[in-house]
Formats: sequence, C-alpha cells, structure tokens
Amino acid sequence: MILRFLYTALWYLATPLIGLRLAWRARRQPEYLQHVGERFGRYPTSMAGPLIWLHAVSVGETRASAPLVHALLDAHPDCSLLLTHMTPTGRATAAEIFGELAPRVQSVYLPYDFPWAVARFLRHFRPRIGVLMETELWPNLVEGCRRTGTPLAMVNARLSERSARGYRRAGSLARDAFAHLSAIGAQTDADGRRLSTLGARLLEVTGNIKFDITPPEALLTLGNEFRNRIGPRQTLLAASTREGEEGPLLEAFARHCPPEVLLVLVPRHPQRFDEVARLVSRSGLKLQRRSADTPVMADTQVWLGDSMGEMYAYYAAADTALIGGSWEKLGGQNPIEASAVGCPVVVGPHTFNFKAVCEQAIEAGAAQRADNLEHGLGLALEIINNPVQRKAMGAAGRNFARSHRGATARTVALLEPLMHNARARKR
Repeated sequence: MILRFLYTALWYLATPLIGLRLAWRARRQPEYLQHVGERFGRYPTSMAGPLIWLHAVSVGETRASAPLVHALLDAHPDCSLLLTHMTPTGRATAAEIFGELAPRVQSVYLPYDFPWAVARFLRHFRPRIGVLMETELWPNLVEGCRRTGTPLAMVNARLSERSARGYRRAGSLARDAFAHLSAIGAQTDADGRRLSTLGARLLEVTGNIKFDITPPEALLTLGNEFRNRIGPRQTLLAASTREGEEGPLLEAFARHCPPEVLLVLVPRHPQRFDEVARLVSRSGLKLQRRSADTPVMADTQVWLGDSMGEMYAYYAAADTALIGGSWEKLGGQNPIEASAVGCPVVVGPHTFNFKAVCEQAIEAGAAQRADNLEHGLGLALEIINNPVQRKAMGAAGRNFARSHRGATARTVALLEPLMHNARARKR
C-alpha cells in the first residue's frame, strides 16, 4: 500500500514532464499530440453492448493480438472489443488490421496510471473483462480493476530474466499487482516460473499466440511482386533493425557483399525511416526507397523498406534475413514471421526478449546464431550461396511455425471462466 502511494506520488511529480515528453516525441511523430485527452481518461465516444477490453501497447503486441481478437469476437458475438494502446503506431496498426471490423472493434489510448484517470476509463467503458497482451503491468490499473470487480488477465505473457529483475526491485508493488491478476497465460514454462516468483497466481502455460498468425495472402502476393521488382539478384533482408545497428551493418555490407546481393533494410520504427535513409546515403551505397514504388534498379545496393505492415512480404521476397534488435543489447525480435513463410534467419547474440522462441528456431534448424554483425553477415551469405541449405532451413522454419500453433484456443479457454462469471454478475 505504501509503495503504491509513493508510486502514485511519482506520477504526480512527473505530471509537468508528460506534456514535454509528448511534444518531444511529436517532433518525429506529430500523432503524439492527437487524442491527448484519452491519456487522462477523457473519451469522446462510447461503445454499445457488452465490452471486452484488450490492451496492446504498440505495433508488436497489436499484430500479435489479431488471432485472439478474431477468436474472442467469434466466441462472443454479443460483445464489442475495445483495443487500447500507448503509441500512435500501435493505434495505426490496429486501424490497418481491424478497420473492417469497425464499429465493433475500436481503438483508444490507455490512460496514464493515475488512479483517477484509470477510474474514469473503467467508468466510461465498463468492460466485462480486461486482457493485457504480454507484460504491460500498471499497479493502479490493476487496483482499479480490483475495486470495480473487473476481471483482468495477462495473456501471451513473456518475461525475460532481465525484466524479472526489474520487477523484483519494485518489491511488493509488483508482487501485489501480479497477485491480483485474475488469470495469466504464459508463453513458456520459463516465463511461467519467473512470473510465479513475482507473485503471479492462477497461471497456465498457453503458448505463443504469434504462431497462430496466418501470413495474409495479399502480403504473400506482394512478396512475389517484390521479387519481380528485384529481379534475379540475391536478396538479404535486415528486418526490424534498431538504432545503432544500421551503421555497422552498412559498413560490413559495403566491405563484404558482392554487387549481385541486394540489401533490403527495414527499420523497426517508422519515425526512423528518413534517418536511416540518410545513413545509407552517407555510407556511399546507392539507395532506393520502397515508398517510391518503382522497380529496383540493377545498380541499387540498398532498398529501404519504408512501409508499414508489409513484413511478411519482405520475408517472402528474401533469400535470408538478419533479425534486428539482436545485434545491440536490445533483446531482439521474434523469428516467427520469417519461419512461417520459409525464410532462413540469422540472429545475433542479444535475444533475451525472445530467448525461448529463438532457441527453439535454432534447434529446429530454421535459424542460426552469430556472435556479431560481421559473423552474421558471413553466415547469411553462406546460406544465400547454398541453395540446398537455404531450402532445408526454409522447410524447417515452416514446420517449426506449424508445430507450435494452438495458443489462441488455449488462451480463449483460459479467459472463458472470467467471461462466464462476469456475465453472471451482470444479470
């Protein structure tokens, strides 16, 4: 109780900085200055009928939620679904994926973790249940749900040892929040053990919902179109790269890669597209941008993937991929999308955010691990130049992705008692 009081006091002390932070981020993404009232629990519209609320912080969580959103809507045809986010890119991704389901599915920002803003949010929407994707945990939000009797579950939950150490430092503040969740569906046994040590109860291992995402036919078709634009050249994809990774990659690529290899470079965050384009230009490599929507010229060395929502197409067009976020101490990205379309991958040494899935992909023969970017580039070139190895790794990736499906159904089963009890209370 005392720690939560101090935690709330810190929020109040930080209040003057919130506007500054939004303004700072708006320099790159003006959308941060839109819908500001929602971040304090003020919403201009409401939703009719019983409501399921699902929180997906940003792009990755929103995309991962797609199978669950469809499954919940199918299982509860009387309900609407509210998605909440913390970033404009998460909200834009929801509009892209679920736009055709409006007004049954709508997106807003989750308020900051002030008790009064949380209370206003819960009073306005009155969700039947709340579902948190992955590991976004806000103590006052959990307490607000407890006070209003709103069941709150965490699903597709993953927790690296590094994140667990951070939560342990928060002491009883984190333990109480985890303990008051109504249900938790963990991705792996290891995630479950770490969550349990932090006070989580009512926990099941349900698997990773991302395995249940089916590559959209439209994006596979677009991948074929990309291949036609590229022509017969070998293609190396650098997928979801992060700050600090592109510079060394471009240097290594310029030194080691022959002209018949095209680097397709796709930064993780869209607000960095122009910054990365400038890096490519400064490196002396010839650049084209996906957004120009033109054929890739024979002398182009780097094709910048400055588009949103097309990662499956990039993977489908690539001969092999380097997974971003794993070359600096950033935790990596998951290789599931690449494996699902049969693209061999190379991951770097820093995959602590996706440790289990990366290790499983390596064990399955769908991925290889490198010590650093130079090593990773060398492994990628070996795969590109070895059609037998490339084909075997692609087939292993597809089998790996197929063999881990089913988490969505297990997650819906986990949530069903909460829905049933909530429905009974409303009568």
